[in-house]
Amino acid sequence: MAFNEKDYQKISTDRTFIIDCYTEMLSRINEKELVDLINNTEEGKKFEENELSSEKIIQSLSIYFQLMTLVEENGATQYRRRLEDQEKITAIRGSWGEAFHFWKNSNVTEEDMLNAVSATHVIPVLTAHPTEAKRVTVIELHRELYLLLVKKENTSLSKLEQNEIKEKIIQLLERWWRTGEIYLEKPDIKDERANVLYYLTKIFPNVLVKSDQEIINSWIELGLNPQKIKNPDYFPKINFGSWVGGDRDGHPFVTPAVTKETLLLHRKAALTLIKEDLIHLAKKISISAVSNPVPFQLSEMIQEKVSALGEMGKKAVERNHYEPWRQFVNLIICQLENTITENFEDSKTYYKSSKALQEDLKKLREVLVQNGFQSIAEDLLFSVERTVQCFGFHLAKLDIRQNSAFHDKAISQILKASGETDYDFENWEEEKRVNYLNQVLSNNAFITDVTISYGPEADNVLDCYRVIRQHISQYGAEGIGSFIVSMTRNLSDLLVVYLLMRETQLLNTKIRVVPLLETIEDLQNGSEILEKFLQHPITISRAKNLDGKQEVMLGYSDSNKDGGTIASKWNLHKAEIALSEIGKKHNTEIYFFHGTGGTISRGGGKYHRFLESMPEQTVFGTVKITVQGESVAQLFGNPMTAKYNLNALSSGTARHIIQNKYKTEKPQYPFDSMEFLAQKSFEHYRNLIETPGFINFYGKATCIDVLEKSKIGSRPARRTGTRTLQDLRAIPWVFSWNLSRIALTGWYGLGEALKILKSEKPQEYQQLKEAAQNWNFFKFLMIQTETNLILSNLEIMKKYAELDQNEEERNLLMDKFLADHQNGVQLIEELFGEAALERRSGQYDNLKWRNQKLDVLHHLHLHYLQRWRNLDDENKLEKDKILNKLLSLINAISSGLKNTG
Repeated sequence: MAFNEKDYQKISTDRTFIIDCYTEMLSRINEKELVDLINNTEEGKKFEENELSSEKIIQSLSIYFQLMTLVEENGATQYRRRLEDQEKITAIRGSWGEAFHFWKNSNVTEEDMLNAVSATHVIPVLTAHPTEAKRVTVIELHRELYLLLVKKENTSLSKLEQNEIKEKIIQLLERWWRTGEIYLEKPDIKDERANVLYYLTKIFPNVLVKSDQEIINSWIELGLNPQKIKNPDYFPKINFGSWVGGDRDGHPFVTPAVTKETLLLHRKAALTLIKEDLIHLAKKISISAVSNPVPFQLSEMIQEKVSALGEMGKKAVERNHYEPWRQFVNLIICQLENTITENFEDSKTYYKSSKALQEDLKKLREVLVQNGFQSIAEDLLFSVERTVQCFGFHLAKLDIRQNSAFHDKAISQILKASGETDYDFENWEEEKRVNYLNQVLSNNAFITDVTISYGPEADNVLDCYRVIRQHISQYGAEGIGSFIVSMTRNLSDLLVVYLLMRETQLLNTKIRVVPLLETIEDLQNGSEILEKFLQHPITISRAKNLDGKQEVMLGYSDSNKDGGTIASKWNLHKAEIALSEIGKKHNTEIYFFHGTGGTISRGGGKYHRFLESMPEQTVFGTVKITVQGESVAQLFGNPMTAKYNLNALSSGTARHIIQNKYKTEKPQYPFDSMEFLAQKSFEHYRNLIETPGFINFYGKATCIDVLEKSKIGSRPARRTGTRTLQDLRAIPWVFSWNLSRIALTGWYGLGEALKILKSEKPQEYQQLKEAAQNWNFFKFLMIQTETNLILSNLEIMKKYAELDQNEEERNLLMDKFLADHQNGVQLIEELFGEAALERRSGQYDNLKWRNQKLDVLHHLHLHYLQRWRNLDDENKLEKDKILNKLLSLINAISSGLKNTG
């Protein structure tokens, strides 16, 4: 069921309402010209600095776009609610209701359904990347405003109450206006960490409750046995990860000390979260012993705790004499308090791990259920158990990522400091590297000494690993994620990590060593690297500790920069199939860590479509995925949207588990046609970026030079600081093209490839035309590419191109862009048999409310970009002033486009 006229009218009404509130606020603070700017819908109308200050134009439009996004988000939530009312929860795409309904109609047994739900394990990993410019203060204002918009939906409110809500919205908008939009100073890791902690402690715990409730409601609504969905052990495993404070790839500010501090902050926040839940439970569990017999098992549990806790335990049971259930919870709180204060003298007086606390809560639940208090267990205890299951004592696992080249330098430094004459490990041939690593790994003698300094890279990585070792010794390994090796090119890149782990006594831990395959070539070679790694004696010996599973991370960003969007997505698809086959061959379950970003170019998109497009027999229950930059706020910024996205991720994963078991016939898709299309697209894309003058054009027609000076993220835009395309991070690469409305990272190469396929292989073109209807991968790929074609703007694109004053160079490249764009639009329309305007009226409607305002911002952006570049370094004050305007403009344009990096 799609959006209907009533849904669009609802969004239109809400847009009008919020704009009225906004312009009313601006009128009250005497910003009459800004009211005209917001109300103006005349295409091409420009507002110059002599009419309004550029700062006010930028800020007013930035807030305007964010208001439009909030209205659209609320509209999507209300649409899903209407579906629930009219067609039941099963009608919502990507929901658990849809999954249960599909399974029931496919004769899947209740037992298999429950097994699929409980076997589902999803791990969203929050990262800080240079596309998220919102301060936590602004994010909180968003949330406050969203809740007011939701409150306004209450039809039982009187007119007076409605006016009160409107007044509160106007007041909030003034607060927002006076708060300021961007960081005046470049945020450091502490700022980014605070942002992540906000989501992990303030958003996700509440979302988890709503998510679980939807599973229960969907199950019961479909007439399935309600008693089977009461046990928290049957629910999806939802854990969280973070890279902030652990990802040191090209990030010099992530030091061993930062990692140590981050792990401790995570632990403290998790324990505080659990303690608050337990205190709430103790307040509510008021079962009286006077009217309810006390089970013998509960008395034993209380006595055991009192004996272990000594004086503290006795004091705990002196209160609430006739409420033994509450007494037991208070004893749990005492034991947790010892864990928080690190009173570790007696192992029985504190919790060594969250699993021990889970066991106590499980015992309490079982006693409640056995004695007829099941509804109390469901009402009060269920959410506490789920909090402990999902957040543990660590809140989120901290992944440690480093570039393979950094590790290579570390080994070279160790060899040199040890007196080796042949110490240039970085430049050794692969065979020599592997032989050396195998030799030292088979010898138990350490090659490093904690008292010796070997060099900056070696000291950094060894000190980092020692921090991890110390944390594990003190608190256990719960909070440690994977050791991820970016730019994994060979087996030796992974064996180096084994050696460094051996040197720091981490080899016998449960820490996973994970290859990150990023470029097209690495994706194509990935299965060979993985097979050698799985066959290695150390990997085999560690497999038991790691449940026979191997994580593999796939890079969506660098593969796109390397080969364009079509070749990137197709090689990722093929890699998942090949890597999964290698896993089966070696009795190892491969699960993928998808390094996706916010934009389509970097793997962004709706979770249910993303998972539906995965190859069959490649998802076995665990899905790990990055949530980067602006995606964190967009996907999880408010509870209802967050619940929807979390459920889409988990239910989509569960559907693969059932599909693996029940779908025996493998469908035949036109792989050869897709291979041809991807190859031609790759060639066309490479021809573009290797065109003489392309790099110069890129530097002029985009604002990459401004992004490199931005105050949005703590990480440098380049890995090593060298000014080459290879060294440039993929995120600013995508970001810069999108800000110029060229957006070639999301579509370039497809138009020419489809044209060649249609001309040279018409039969295979026809196969892909049919696949656009029934092959989820291809359909999703075409929809996403079309989205980027719609978002690119030919007129604005030409204006940015004019910043390159080399006319011959500019015309050559623009001719390529425009030809591929035209072919892409026409041939995708042909594949689907209907114009995009007919199929995607919602997207065009959203753009209608944004384009005129975006034109104003692009006009200013171009003006100040030219002025900034023309100033020499002697005019530093003026140059810095204009740079701040440019950064504000980037922030505002990002809000208008929604997904930029």
